[in-house]
Order: sequence, then structure tokens, then C-alpha cells
Amino acid sequence: MTGAATLGKFSDASFVPGAAGAPPAEAARETTIGEMAAEFGVSLRTLRFYEDRRLLRPRREGTMRLYSGVDRLRLRMIIRGKQLGFTLAEIAELIGAQEPGDNFEEKLQPAQITTQIDHLERQRREIDEAITRLRATHDRLSQSSVNRQQVAATS
Repeated sequence: MTGAATLGKFSDASFVPGAAGAPPAEAARETTIGEMAAEFGVSLRTLRFYEDRRLLRPRREGTMRLYSGVDRLRLRMIIRGKQLGFTLAEIAELIGAQEPGDNFEEKLQPAQITTQIDHLERQRREIDEAITRLRATHDRLSQSSVNRQQVAATS
């Protein structure tokens, strides 16, 4: 599973930008790529990447991209899926060609949830082990440096 690079300035997994219920007029309004990027805290490059992967399908007017309410909902779901540790391929499969629902988690099957939890727990164990090894190495190197300094001071 990939990291949270696409989360932009939002790293709190409980926060999904743009998730507040928008008034119907707001949901129907088309937004430009710059407006989408600013609202969701992602880069223009990220939005273009999602378009290349057919996760978003903005209407084109010349070179201008216009994102619909459906695109906004899909981006919300993509961000939520990334926050939950799913890959873009898995997210694409979950949101698919069907009209997206309002809640990413509702599209998950119990087996997918269990598999994802297992994967994230395995990643956490690997990270914890790496941190332990790095701390031990740091302590050993720090102690070695202190010993060298003490030897140099007494010489």
C-alpha cells in the first residue's frame, strides 16, 4: 500500500477536506483545477495524475478542466481511501465506474477491511522494528563518539 503523499496539507485521518455537506447549488457548481486543488489541499499534478488514471473525469473546455460535483465526491473518496492506506488501484476498484456513494467505508467488504487491518498492523510492526534498530544504532554510535572524545581528552 502506498503512503499518504496525496493528502496534501491534510494529514489527520479523521478529516476529509470538502466532506461537509455542500448545498445543492454548490454541489452542482463546476470548479477549476486550481479551485479543486485549493479546496482539497492537493497539488495540480495530483489532480492531473488522478485524471490520467481515470479516477477523475473533468469536463474539458479547451485546455481548461472543469470538475463536477461527482468529481468532487470521487476526490473525497480517493483522499479517504488513501487515509485508510488503500492503493489507488484498490480505490479505483472500490469507487469503480458506478456513481460514487457518499461514504468510502460503506463500499468496503468485511474481508477487505480485515486484509487492510492485517496489512497496516504488519507495516506498523516493521516500522516499530526499524525504529528500535535505528535507536540502538544511534545509541551505540553516540556512546562510541563519547568514548572517542574521552580518550582524546585524556591524551
